[in-house]
Amino acid sequence: MAELREQTGSDKAAIRPFRVNVPEAELTELRRRINATKWPDRETVSDHSQGVPLATIQKLARYWASEYDWRKVESRLNAYPQFITEIDGLDIHFIHVRSKDDNALPLIVTHGWPGSVVEQLKIVDPLTDPTSHGGSASDAFHLVIPSMPGYGFSGKPTTTGWDAARIARAWDVLMKRLGYTSYVAQGGDWGAVVVDLMGVQAPKGLLAIHTNMPGVIPPAIDAAALAGAPVPAGLSADEKHAYQQLAAFYKDVYYALFMGTRPQTLTALADSPVGLATFMIDHDARSLELIARSFDGVAEGLTRDDVLDNITLFWLTNTGVSAARLYWERKLGFFTPKGVKIPVAASAFPDELYQAPKSWVEQAYPNLIHYNKLDKGGHFAAWEQPQLLSEEVRAGFRPLRTSDAVREVVPSFPRQESVMR
Repeated sequence: MAELREQTGSDKAAIRPFRVNVPEAELTELRRRINATKWPDRETVSDHSQGVPLATIQKLARYWASEYDWRKVESRLNAYPQFITEIDGLDIHFIHVRSKDDNALPLIVTHGWPGSVVEQLKIVDPLTDPTSHGGSASDAFHLVIPSMPGYGFSGKPTTTGWDAARIARAWDVLMKRLGYTSYVAQGGDWGAVVVDLMGVQAPKGLLAIHTNMPGVIPPAIDAAALAGAPVPAGLSADEKHAYQQLAAFYKDVYYALFMGTRPQTLTALADSPVGLATFMIDHDARSLELIARSFDGVAEGLTRDDVLDNITLFWLTNTGVSAARLYWERKLGFFTPKGVKIPVAASAFPDELYQAPKSWVEQAYPNLIHYNKLDKGGHFAAWEQPQLLSEEVRAGFRPLRTSDAVREVVPSFPRQESVMR
């Protein structure tokens, strides 16, 4: 690691190796707390209209306390090179996997809430080693996957100001610190907001972004959906469908409103693992359906372990409240255009909060280089449909591969086992 340290220039900016090693006592205490849960009465409805059904969360808790094995995901995380470096006064954790192809394109991928780097583990190998996963060597990426401030193994901000724009600036520092003078960025959920703002900031070397939650809803349309107004006149079929999806989502957006106004009131998320799990899995109606069915034996998409890997990471790092504060820091609309002028690739999944119509995408991103309307996949695309998202990322950035700006993007530090998988 000496070579990497020499590039950073200061002790605070040193890139320090990191491994996950949770003491067994913490896992024992987690199981004890799950088993000691005080349960509420059953809901009085037969659907999800009152939130997570009691039967669903009890199935989750039984599996979590008796069969779930955290060590499996810990081993998966430790199979990849992980590091910590200080940026703007805060420790940032990240996974860094360099492709065996030296001409690979550097890519930074950002997760969302209630997510973590666990979301992206399934896309690491397809993006860094595409030839082993149905792609070609010309589609390879050097991959950087950071934990957002307040999430996972990154530091927790102790003062205000760590909003999405600041994270966007920090990611440029991270990529430059790793020696990548040119790179691309990808994100969904909060990650989509971060990459949009990276596109607005347009730091030197950022070639393009890819988003699987395009920020394209016209402000007037967004306001109408939030107010629950009837479908506005003059919309195309795709625009009408997106409006209806967004209006339905806004009816259940309580979690974001609560985190955006009273994050510290969510103290129970630090005290009860089952309370944390219940809050985290109720993100949107379709995601709850996908998660609930995983505990009913449906194998497609998310598994029980997928769900609990992420929740357990939040519990072990005590980031339920610190992650929530990102909503309190929000200054811009989640779904409206931000003014991105650099090249953009966009993927519209059908079970996203809204399937972004091409007409709105073209208006929001005047330098659109890729758009695809998919027929499968939801809000947590990397997690649910890693093959489809990997194919979209490859296709989205393929137009850049012949660009002169991409030909000298690989840093010159030596290939080492410590930074290579």
